[in-house]
Amino acid sequence: MSDLARWRERADAALQRALPDPHSPPHRLHAAMRHAVLLGGKRMRPLLVYAAGSAFGASVDTLDTPAVAVELIHAYSLVHDDLPAMDDDALRRGQPTVHVAFDEATAVLAGDALQSLAFEVLADADVDATTRVDLLRTLARASGAAGMCGGQALDLAATGNGGSLSVHALEELHSLKTGALIRAAVRMGALCGGASAEELAALDRYAAALGLAFQVRDDILDIEGDSATLGKTAGKDVAQDKATFPALIGLDASRARLDELRRAMDDALSPLGERANALAALGRMAIERDR
Repeated sequence: MSDLARWRERADAALQRALPDPHSPPHRLHAAMRHAVLLGGKRMRPLLVYAAGSAFGASVDTLDTPAVAVELIHAYSLVHDDLPAMDDDALRRGQPTVHVAFDEATAVLAGDALQSLAFEVLADADVDATTRVDLLRTLARASGAAGMCGGQALDLAATGNGGSLSVHALEELHSLKTGALIRAAVRMGALCGGASAEELAALDRYAAALGLAFQVRDDILDIEGDSATLGKTAGKDVAQDKATFPALIGLDASRARLDELRRAMDDALSPLGERANALAALGRMAIERDR
């Protein structure tokens, strides 16, 4: 079994342990939380934690905690992103979204509870106190107005008028909405392994390119893919007149941008040599998925 497959199994098991018992009250809330987290998902962000941490010698036991925490934040963001007030989607990871499977109020509460649980889990990280604070700060900043939530606000503002954004503005939007949590995952793993400031800077460049590549590929798949492949409703970006890379620069230029981002990832990881093999593999997965 490859490292990535083993880490994914480990992340799934750790998430199972972290989530509340569905047989304990409030039953509906706990069931909704588990629905949001456990029914599919690529586990890209936990894998990035394991890959970055392992590159610097961190133990997988130590990495379990930030891996779980970042995936809980990601799951909460998807629950809220799918709400009628946001992207209003009925399908996620090939399953009914939480507000469809349960109800809208339960979905809001499930997202809130997953966010809180992420920080509760991370507060118990098996690292020294200084590193623990760094982990908490990293995830909090990536999740809030300076990161994911800020990017979502910019995305909502552009919906219905997607052509009004410049390419630079679109890249800034996605550096927050998608990229911030990806950068946080890589950074948290590296922090657990004691990476230097120079190494953290190189990893941040890698993760910034990866986050943008992931979104460019997602935009392309929204046009070329189908709902069964994507696990979510295909064609919604066009229907909602969202700002996307194909809409602004076309499919050919979007594919060319992917190639540029692949080279940027490779350049950022080159000083780490073979230690970065797993991170490089994850970068390739982001660009080549469902091609």
